[in-house]
Amino acid sequence: MDEESESRKIPVNKKEKTGGKSGRSKKKKKAGALTWVGRVAATIGITLALIIVWLYGVMAVLVYGPSKTAKNQFVLSVQETSAIGFLANIFCSQEEIDAIKAANSIKDTDEVTDTSLVSIDTEDNSEVPDIEIIDVKGSTYSGKLMKIKDPSRLFVGTIEGFHQGNGQVVADIAKRYDAVGGVNGGEFVDGETTYTGMPIGLVMINGEQVNGNNGSTYHVTGITFDNKLVVGNMTAEQAKQNNIRDCVSISNSIGPFLIINGEAQDVSGTGGGLNPRTALGQTSDGSIILLAIDGRMANSLGASFSDLQDIMLQYGAVNASVMDGGTSTQMYYEGEVINTPYSPTGPRTCPTAWLVK
Repeated sequence: MDEESESRKIPVNKKEKTGGKSGRSKKKKKAGALTWVGRVAATIGITLALIIVWLYGVMAVLVYGPSKTAKNQFVLSVQETSAIGFLANIFCSQEEIDAIKAANSIKDTDEVTDTSLVSIDTEDNSEVPDIEIIDVKGSTYSGKLMKIKDPSRLFVGTIEGFHQGNGQVVADIAKRYDAVGGVNGGEFVDGETTYTGMPIGLVMINGEQVNGNNGSTYHVTGITFDNKLVVGNMTAEQAKQNNIRDCVSISNSIGPFLIINGEAQDVSGTGGGLNPRTALGQTSDGSIILLAIDGRMANSLGASFSDLQDIMLQYGAVNASVMDGGTSTQMYYEGEVINTPYSPTGPRTCPTAWLVK
């Protein structure tokens, strides 16, 4: 047999054969993995696109559908947020948005609380709990109400120092004062730049003005040295004349007065959108009411200002006003947040809080 025939009979090296198949197999696996990733990415992309189209359709139905109330609620609800307020501008002109806001609100007033209408119950009534936690629920909302028998336990707590940066959640402010409970307080800087550690308007602690300009008029909610809730538009000097011990302030569009001297304030239209809300009130016997309404969730869309007014009247408030809301809304009691704040990262930080000793 010649050399050429012999060479044809020599088997190919098995390792070389195996190596070739392994290389092709790796290439096939890599190509398969890339195909899988591509399919997953395409599925996610299509799903997100469908969600966006669906959301746009829902918003379009709300705005252009037959229900004027639904349109107003949509516009008001998103406009009251700092993150998604722009959604209303997609469907409505700014002029139309302003008209909707004006037609669905609680009107401001020059009236100030008459503290003589509140007579604090000093009798030792052991049947009434010192602090009572009540679940509240309506057609569009659920939340927590805290009723405090002794109004002298209410005070304003703050972060260590106001600054152009982040504040603290109510739980941390409460721990700073060794407080048993509380809710978020007044307004803070929130716009193109947000400083949750910097309040807006008048803040007073134990009779001392710690924020606000002298001579400016503010939308004030405060507690006096004789432990009566006072709400009204006033300067720092007028707040001192009204014997105010602690106070915060918040603009009427965000935190309107709900009840003054037993009279519910005038409500136009729906009285605001549906959102998380915080409110503060006092009954005729002096008991303090703190209210935190959850919102922007499937089981609790939120409450309007009109809803808050109804709740406060139901529980006997003769003076009441609204604090900051949205992701700021939080109620703390005995070591934990007892409502469900709308935020995947927890409650928003704040510069001030209404606390309970």
